[in-house]
Amino acid sequence: MASLHDFVNLDLSDTTEKIIAEYIWVGGSGMDMRSKARTLPGPVTNPSELPKWNYDGSSTNQAPGDDSEVILYPRAIFKDPFRKGNNILVICDSYTPAGEPIPTNKRAKAAEIFSNPDVEAEEPWFGIEQEYTLLTMSKWPLGWPENGYPGPQGPYYCGNGADKAFGRDIVDAHYKACLYAGINISGINGEVMPGQWEFQVGPSVGISAGDEVWAARYILERITEIAGVVVSFDPKPVPGDWNGAGAHTNYSTKSMRGDGGIDVINAAIEKLEARHTEHIAAYGEGNERRLTGNHETASINQFTWGVANRGASVRIGRDTEKKAGFQHGSLRCHIHDRRDHHSPCSLKTKQP
Repeated sequence: MASLHDFVNLDLSDTTEKIIAEYIWVGGSGMDMRSKARTLPGPVTNPSELPKWNYDGSSTNQAPGDDSEVILYPRAIFKDPFRKGNNILVICDSYTPAGEPIPTNKRAKAAEIFSNPDVEAEEPWFGIEQEYTLLTMSKWPLGWPENGYPGPQGPYYCGNGADKAFGRDIVDAHYKACLYAGINISGINGEVMPGQWEFQVGPSVGISAGDEVWAARYILERITEIAGVVVSFDPKPVPGDWNGAGAHTNYSTKSMRGDGGIDVINAAIEKLEARHTEHIAAYGEGNERRLTGNHETASINQFTWGVANRGASVRIGRDTEKKAGFQHGSLRCHIHDRRDHHSPCSLKTKQP
């Protein structure tokens, strides 16, 4: 007798050239991901070949009920690790019927900046380190005693063993699914708080870094859905003496990576300091719960930088200091950005 598993894994290429495209976009909160699927007549390799689509923005807090149609513009394509074959995942951004970006569409402004010839000439490289926490359906960290606490932090970071690493099967499934999809995922590791993990995307150039991070987040949401586990990107999922979850961004430009790059880095740090409050305000809600100056964070109210200083707003790597910027100059941002990885804001700073 056929099972549900048999139908989920049907190979459509045996009977049709049609494919399934899963259109994915960011919802009204700036963190929730929405998606829906449509059938296309055949394989597609370029977003320009895809039709625009629409959705009910009143159901995603992105449009009023009396004018609810929001238009999806396809922007990036990835292979679909769930349906496999020629089926695809499509990262989209959202517009009004008149063609104006809606307020939650941060990608549009980023695309404008990244397409500037001066920016393109600098070849901005990004490496984004996305931390997240795995929770049970009762919203308690995976592996923690129900209504209780595990042993103190220390053995969990990059730890191994049933009493230290919780959810590794989910993490490895996500890792391989991202590689299958064509995302430039560069690694994973267990984080300081038990039940907390991290994946890294990059080095990626320009706006592709944002597209890849959102695609990786979507795949993680889908895999945890299958596993019956909740993924949280909350900055501080458990209050108290526990590390929060960040999204450190490593960044460099061609000038930073070249001869005398350390001077370019120092100039960038001065610009970051001058606009610290403005940048913090753009980075989403809840960061004040994490950026306390404790648990390897900088204070949300004070800009700091240093070499190999994990508690600074911006950290310069030890290798960069040694080479005095002649090669591989980079900044590493310790500001937690849980919202939009399409934003080209200068605070999002890696040359991996």
